[in-house]
Formats: sequence, C-alpha cells, structure tokens
Amino acid sequence: MADTKREIERKYESDESGLPDLTGVAGVAAVVDKGVADLDAVYYDTADERLAASSITLRRRTGGADEGWHLKFPVAPGVRDEIQAPLSDTLPRTLAGLVRSRVRDTELLPVVRLHSARDVRHLLDADGGLLAEVSVDAVQAERLTGKGGTAQWTEIEVELADEGDPAFLDKVDKRLRKAGVRPAGASSKLARALAETAPGPKKAPKKEQKKAPKKQNKRKEQDPQEPVTPADHVLAYLRAQRDAIVELDPAVRRDLPDSVHRMRVATRRMRSCFRSYAKVLDRTVTDPIGEELKWLAGELGVDRDQEVLTERLTAALGELPRPLLTGPVRTRLRTWSHARSGGSRRRLIGVLDGRRYLVLLDVLDALVAEPPLLDAATGDPGKVIGKAVRRDFRRLSGLVDEALHHPSGHDRDLAMHEARKKAKRTRYAAEAAAEALGKPAVELVRDMKALQGLLGDHQDSVMTRHALGDLAAQAHAAGESSFTYGVLYGREEQRAAAAERELPEAWATISAASGGLRRTR
Repeated sequence: MADTKREIERKYESDESGLPDLTGVAGVAAVVDKGVADLDAVYYDTADERLAASSITLRRRTGGADEGWHLKFPVAPGVRDEIQAPLSDTLPRTLAGLVRSRVRDTELLPVVRLHSARDVRHLLDADGGLLAEVSVDAVQAERLTGKGGTAQWTEIEVELADEGDPAFLDKVDKRLRKAGVRPAGASSKLARALAETAPGPKKAPKKEQKKAPKKQNKRKEQDPQEPVTPADHVLAYLRAQRDAIVELDPAVRRDLPDSVHRMRVATRRMRSCFRSYAKVLDRTVTDPIGEELKWLAGELGVDRDQEVLTERLTAALGELPRPLLTGPVRTRLRTWSHARSGGSRRRLIGVLDGRRYLVLLDVLDALVAEPPLLDAATGDPGKVIGKAVRRDFRRLSGLVDEALHHPSGHDRDLAMHEARKKAKRTRYAAEAAAEALGKPAVELVRDMKALQGLLGDHQDSVMTRHALGDLAAQAHAAGESSFTYGVLYGREEQRAAAAERELPEAWATISAASGGLRRTR
C-alpha cells in the first residue's frame, strides 16, 4: 500500500558556516533541534535515465522517520508529489506501475547511492505547530553504473509542513538570502549527483554572456527548434499529444481528477491530426495507429461517459423543488448507474499494464521519431497547413447547414452530433496550425471551442433524455412513480431547443469571422 503527500520545498547551497539563525523569521516562535539522521538512499532508473529526464525520482531509502520506497513526480518548481511505500527488497508493484509508461520493458537499475547526514531543525509557531522542517544535509554521492565517480556537497533544505502556507517559504528565503545563502543550482540531490558523478571530464559551468546592444542585434537569429516545414508543425503537435499520454498515465492510475478525460482528449487530438493532415503524413501508416488510439480512448471511457451522465442527472435532481420529487428517484438513479457501469479501476489498470497498450506507446515513439512523410511535408507551411484547416472548416460548414435544414427531431439530433465531432476536428487542426497561421488559427480555435460547447450541450441533452426514458420505464415496471423523470425530460427538451435556436446566430457569427482564415495562403 502506498501513501501520497504533496512536498513543497526549496534547496540552497551551504558552506562551512552551516545554517544561519532563523529565529528572526516572521511567525517563528522557536527553532527546535531534532538531531542528526543518517540516510542511505539508492536511486533507480533505466540505463538511459528516462526517469531523470522527466524529473522523476525513484529511491529506496533506509534511515529517518520515513524510510521505504519513495517515488516523486514534479508538479511545479519546488513542488512534487511523493508516493511512499513500505521498505522491501523489491520495488512495490504499485510504484512499478506508476513508472511503466516511461520504463515499459526496460530494466530499472540502481544508478546512484546517496549517503546523507541530515541535521534537522523544526520551525515552530507560537502554538507549537510545525511551520517547516529545515535541514543541513552533508551528502556523499556515488554513481553505481558505468565508470562514474563520486561527489560530495552540503546543502540546506527547507520543506513546508503539511497544509502549510507556501508564502512562509518566502519569509525563510528572505532571511537566508540576507545571510548570504543562495539557491541551489540543481533541482534535486539526484540531479546534482548525476551531473557531478557522470563519466568523463566534468563540464565547467557556462558563463553568462552579456546581451549585445540593441543596435548590434537588429537581425533576429532563427531558433533551431522553430518549426519550418509543414511536417515540423504537425509533428510538434503530435509529439505534445504523445507526451501527454505518457505523462497522464500515472495520474490515471492514481485516479487524479480529470486525468482520464485529458488522456482521452490526447488520443482524439492525435487521431484527428492524422486525418486533417493526410497530405503530410501517410495514412496507410497512421490509420492503423489511429485505430489503436480509438481502442485506448474506448477503454478509458468505459465508465467515464456513464459518470458524466450520472453527474448531470444528479445535478438536475438537485435543482428540482421538493414537490416535484416523487418516489425513490435518487435510489433508482444510483441503481441504474451502477448496473450500467461497464468497467472498474482494476480493469483500467489491467489495460495500462497490458501488452497492447505498451506496444502502442512504442509505436507512437517510432512515429514521431521516423514519421511517414509525404511530398507536402516539405512544402510551404502557410499553404499546406492553411489548406488542411480550410478543408475541415468547409466540411463543418456543410454539416451545420445540414443540421439547420432538418426540423427538430431525430435527424437534426444526428446532424448536430456529427457537426459537433467535426467542430472538434477543426479545432484540433487549428491548434496544430496556430504557429504557422497565427491569429486566424488562434481565433478559429476559440470559435470552435464555443461551437463545440453549444453542440455538446445539445448532445448531452439528447443522451440524458434517452437515460430518463430508461429510468422511467424501470420505475414504472417496479410500480414507482415516473412523474419526476417526465419533469426532467421536459427540462432537457427545453435545453435542446434553446441550443437549436442559438445555433443559427452562433454559426453566422463564426462564418463571418472566418475571413482571416480564408485569406491565409
């Protein structure tokens, strides 16, 4: 079993003078000496240091109050989520799963060993509550792979207490800087150890170069990473979605809010990009990958769509006045929702641990590394990418016109749903085109997002009415009143009608604003 905590800390360089007096820090009533702890940590990674490249640390540490296995994921500068598991000889299965999207079938090896003598102080407030833990760590590092060497240094670490106010760290920082203490150059002990024990000669720190005067810097140098060809733009977008899938894998496993939805969106963006930019990437290669991404999105959505529908119905019930609630409607909704749930957390984790998913990740890596480029991939970005976006927009226009042509009912519902899917595709195509086309693409993304929201509300109403019909039938069969379901059905019809009335004006506005897109090359 693993525990998770949010770690908020700052690191500083330290010399022989040790820790400055911190009793003057605002809010600190006492500085309590907690003694010296002897810590022995072995850090694990792949031979090519994939975890370190993502600023992830995995270690087995003995000594101290929290000895065991620790896995840390970056959240923001100075903020990490630390997942802890009890001490054992082998890596716990839970932690192994959290790094699988990066490690896959590659063996995890001990890469660095750190011995730290940690001299700890607790900063307490007037009530004796812990504000932060400050330590002076004398570190000895040894690389365990290759022909690396050893290193040693001393650093100061200030870690905020659980539920503490991050602003308190600014107060400590001010006191330390006033005493001449400077922030550490490395983000973590592991990062410094890897740099200082690497095989070969140590690289001297780069000296800061003064910027040339403005008069001598008229010509802007081209960034070597700046997209140049249509392929550059498309691959940058695909690479970002590949990275999102890999990075969201641990969040999905941890059941973090919105992680499943965001991972599904990344798969949809990739599939949409394949279709929109078929003149850039060979679809005989990308179509099979798209099918695998569709499979993954389906697995991720086994319970997600049902959860969203249940949340909508629960919220709708909460808005009804009490006199309109007849019968055990909330109990019926819970029973219905549970019966329709098609998956489970265990099933989803099984998918993420499965061979098919891991192969898909490898295929995505290969795709962005050696893309199947067509002739248009090296053409003019404005022309090639602009043409692809305009093509998607024209197809969307036809679908919206078809939806507006149908009277309210089943055919219009289907047409609006198809238009919603095409609006998503057009939005994603415009996202990939933003850097190549500039403002017109950015504005199109904004407009497509608004249109997608409008059409999405309509589709949600359609699906909710189907669910209400199902619930009403079950209630009737059980001898319960179906009155409340009828009331909710009527309200959903009103929501759908409002969206249908809004669509013509919204689309006219979007069409009028698309002139900038049409003027792109």
